[in-house]
Formats: sequence, structure tokens, C-alpha cells
Amino acid sequence: MYQRIVKPVFDFLFASLAIVALSPLIFLITLFILIFSEKPVFFIQERIGYKGNRFKIVKFRTMKNNLPDGQVEYTFYGEFLRKTSLDELPQLLNILKGDMSFVGPRPLLTEYLPLYNKQQAKRHDVKPGMTGWAQINGRNAISWNTKFDFDLYYVNNCSMFLDLKILILSIKHVLSGAGINTNSGSFVEKFKGN
Repeated sequence: MYQRIVKPVFDFLFASLAIVALSPLIFLITLFILIFSEKPVFFIQERIGYKGNRFKIVKFRTMKNNLPDGQVEYTFYGEFLRKTSLDELPQLLNILKGDMSFVGPRPLLTEYLPLYNKQQAKRHDVKPGMTGWAQINGRNAISWNTKFDFDLYYVNNCSMFLDLKILILSIKHVLSGAGINTNSGSFVEKFKGN
């Protein structure tokens, strides 16, 4: 009952409230990027969601455009947005649309879908989230196998208590900047399968 009824209602109501409450901050970040950086303001990418359905995730853009040979590098403000997780704020729209939840396994690239084993694919038995069990237990500093283990733990133990715990600890992690590498030129290695 929690996952089917209570959680979706909670997500919709609190995403609506968060968008209203944070709209001045969202507007300021949008304006800042428009003035001081090249367009586009938003990074939009197809990801895999609940039951393997595809959707388009929205973030504030933190990487430079048109770098040679597939190189990636943060914009001058990108590291700050990433470290504070402010780049994730547009995902409130994804929650409002029902593509995501506040808490769940992070939505990964579509190219990873055929690489999962049967157990790893169970991460799609719940909606993806802005934050999750893996994010408060290491975020980008842990291996892919460990991330999947944490994702499966969440899928098998999802509850209101666990969601509240993850949300509270996520705020703590964001404030401390724990578990994320924001050094330019050093990014998370892609998942290559088992």
C-alpha cells in the first residue's frame, strides 16, 4: 500500500510544494547560466525508469559543450552545482510527472539496460529517485557492484521509515559534500557489464 498509494501521493504533493518554495532559487540558477555560460541551460537525457520504461531526465547543465574527442569538463559553476546537488533541482518536474520519486535507485543510462544481470535488473521494480540507499552509502565513491547491492536492498526493503531515513541522511551528505568527486577531468567510470 505504501509504494502503490502513499508514496506517489507524497511525491506529488511535496514536489509541488518544493517547486513553489524553491522557484526563486531555480530562477536565479537559470538566469545565472543564461548570462554567464553557453546554452542550453538544461541537460536532458533519456534514462531507464520503472519497469524499464524510458523517460527524459532534466538537470541543470554542469558540463562544457563541444569539447574535442568526447572530453568532459565542468563549467566554472558546474562543480559547485554538483557538490551541492543543486543541478538536480529540475528533477522535481520528473517527480511531478510520475517518472521519478524522491527516493529510489538513481536512473541510469539506457545503454546499461542490456548489461544488467537478472538481479541487477530488479532495480527497475521501483521508481528511480533523486536520492537513494546507494547515494547515502558512498554515492560516486563505491563500485558498480556495491551500488547495485544497495539498490537491491532498497527494492527489497522499501518502507516509509527507510525513505525518511534516506531523505534525512541525503540532506546531511549534501551539506558535507560526501561521496562525490568534483575534480575536473575525473568522472564516474561507465558500467561495462558483469
